[in-house]
Amino acid sequence: MSGRGTNGSAKGSGPVAVNRSELIRNVALVGHSGAGKTILLEAILASTGAIARMGTIADGTTLSDSDPAAVHQQRSVTLSLAPVMSEDVKVNLLDTPGYVDFVGELRAGLRAADAALFVVSAAEDIDAATTALWGECERVGMPRAVVISKLDHPRADYDAALARCQAAFGESVLPLYVPVTHDGALTGLLGLLTRTVSDYGDRSAAQAPLQPEMRPGRPEELAGWDEARGALIEGIIAESEDETLMDRYLGGEDIGLETIIGDLENAVARGSFFPVVPTSALEGIGTAEVLEVLRRGFPSPAEHALPAVADLDGKPVKGLRCDPDGPLVGEVVRTTVDPFLGRVCLVRLFSGTLREDTSVHVAGHGLEDRGHPDHDADERLGHLYTPFGASLQAAPFAVAGDLCAVARLSAETGDSVSAREAPMIVAPWDMPEPLMPVAIEAASHGDEDALAKSLAKVAAGDPTLRVERNPETHQLVLWCMGEAHADVVLDRLREQGVKLQTVDVVTPLRETFAAPAAGHGRHVKQSGGHGQYAICDIEVEPLARGGGFEFVDRIVGGVIPRTYVESVEKGVRAQMARGVAEGFPVVDIKVTLVGGKTHSVDSSDAAFQAAGALALREAASAARIQLLEPVSTVTISVPDDYVGAVMSDLSARRGRLTGTVSAGGEFTDISGEVPDAELLRYAVELRGLTAGTGTFRREYLRHEPVAR
Repeated sequence: MSGRGTNGSAKGSGPVAVNRSELIRNVALVGHSGAGKTILLEAILASTGAIARMGTIADGTTLSDSDPAAVHQQRSVTLSLAPVMSEDVKVNLLDTPGYVDFVGELRAGLRAADAALFVVSAAEDIDAATTALWGECERVGMPRAVVISKLDHPRADYDAALARCQAAFGESVLPLYVPVTHDGALTGLLGLLTRTVSDYGDRSAAQAPLQPEMRPGRPEELAGWDEARGALIEGIIAESEDETLMDRYLGGEDIGLETIIGDLENAVARGSFFPVVPTSALEGIGTAEVLEVLRRGFPSPAEHALPAVADLDGKPVKGLRCDPDGPLVGEVVRTTVDPFLGRVCLVRLFSGTLREDTSVHVAGHGLEDRGHPDHDADERLGHLYTPFGASLQAAPFAVAGDLCAVARLSAETGDSVSAREAPMIVAPWDMPEPLMPVAIEAASHGDEDALAKSLAKVAAGDPTLRVERNPETHQLVLWCMGEAHADVVLDRLREQGVKLQTVDVVTPLRETFAAPAAGHGRHVKQSGGHGQYAICDIEVEPLARGGGFEFVDRIVGGVIPRTYVESVEKGVRAQMARGVAEGFPVVDIKVTLVGGKTHSVDSSDAAFQAAGALALREAASAARIQLLEPVSTVTISVPDDYVGAVMSDLSARRGRLTGTVSAGGEFTDISGEVPDAELLRYAVELRGLTAGTGTFRREYLRHEPVAR
């Protein structure tokens, strides 16, 4: 990585299988929605000859946004892989969605990658979510570089964009290249280290991105950049492992360019220095420079630590490394359904070599609460493929560090793939909790089976989706990340021919007695032959919240035999489950059986169950029934600037503030108790209240009286 912008791209051929992990780079393109990730990827593909011409987002013709939902929403909604060859290096480019609803796809992309390329628009501010993501990458030491995109935009301001990057990401973010303009138009990039210009010429007549012409920088092009060049060199030297280098440089010694470039590449691979490359993807400017940074600066999978791995008994497996000859271990990072091939799994290999027609062990653990039960199975692989957007190209094998697709495997996103003889489990990556419920139902009884089957397919590829059949309301609820995520899930179900409709989410209320009451249950019927005879008297009194249910027998003189006492209790419990006012379960009451009558022939278990239910209903008609609503404890993490607004909003939601605590990094955790009915859309509303920076988690606490 020299700052020369040299072209190392092999044109005209698609990516080939490589047999050495050192010849692979796995890079996730990250940044907020609209920053220009997808168009940058298009420009790179066109510049390497991987595609004939660039597609457009408006027309839905980009390689990575072939999903119908992406075309409909005009933004990426899924993780997409596009490998390119740069010299002899295979660069796996992972285009990730920038919209917060699809953070699960972003997490999968980061799991599959060894480095991250942050794409920042020269015409827009850096959003807080991108800044937070940078901090996450920093905490795990992931190497990063920055692309300032959209320099062709009318509002583009490179200097301001660079200043925003340095303010958001830190002082180690320094330009490796700067824009070169002619008559106000961007024509190329100046490499600060070498003082050479990548001249892309007149782009107005270009049909596809072309490779630049390399030439020495002219005096007017070099003017004004000496300070930036000096800062770049000092920044690189400061990261050098040679502690004498800075003193020598400050003492006036001319440090060789090869030494500086070597230190630059090492610092980028270590994740301690972050080069900036300006680009205009629509005009194809900067693609060669970006590829050079990815190829020469970013580490290979062999230099990246593996996630934690254990055997099926949970015992950690030590000593694994990215070795094509090592034991087979991989992980499914994305699952799709192809109309011809069936389920297709995108697998990141961490160790070993995967070949077609071999037996593997598939295991999934840790996502049972989201509708993905634990499972273990031995399966035989069919064909292997290299994904290229939505298309699949046959691949003979895949080595440790590479990504490949496997068809007709029963695995789901997050599952581990390993050797049948030595099965292993890869520790799952952090998955955000879906917190926005959407209730759905089949349009007709005949559509219920189709809905169940389609939901299973959609959930298999989306670990951020949680499917729940609420046992109290009997509603089928999809827990989603937000409205956009819900729209994608519903669209995919409908694309499979499922007829469904959304309905209001029912909050699972409960009922209780607000005051003591008495009830008389009389179930007497004569219809010839054996009749039905049961009479019971009960007293009902409320218990404290969480008191549950108590049944007390105070029958004197055996007027009701013990067998029928139990029948009365069964009847009371059955009526409690059905409700006594609005159909919600009754809780927190004490029922005392104080009297009754029996008949020697006509009394029965069924009759006394009916009498018990009638007695509870009569008591309810004479008393005030209190509705109880579920209340959850919430912990909301927001930047300090939004604390006041969030606390005021909590009060408006009938919430009770229980405390605040500093979470570090200018963030505050706000704790409170909030009725569940006020949280149905809180995932979306908190995002709007905090400019996308706020997150929260919740846990059921108790039921409380509904305010009238």
